[in-house]
Amino acid sequence: MLGLPPGKPCEATDRGSAVGTPDLQWVNGTARRLYGADIVLVVTIGRFSTHCAPLAARLRMHLADRRVLATCASGGRPLWELLPKVPPPRVGR
Repeated sequence: MLGLPPGKPCEATDRGSAVGTPDLQWVNGTARRLYGADIVLVVTIGRFSTHCAPLAARLRMHLADRRVLATCASGGRPLWELLPKVPPPRVGR
């Protein structure tokens, strides 16, 4: 945990299809308005469309796709180092 209450809006996409900008807009609105999230992280085991990164930057969102997850899972680097704007966990958590 990052010391913040987690929000868990989830959405399934068709197998093989990329997460698109409408998905980011929905998650951003849900996470911020309904859950009061300060940090919005969208995670997929797939990929994001090419238009997602610029939109995510404008909306102050973070994206983690299969490459980021693989790096994190392999023990290479923790998620908060791969996404530098996400603070590290508090000591003792």
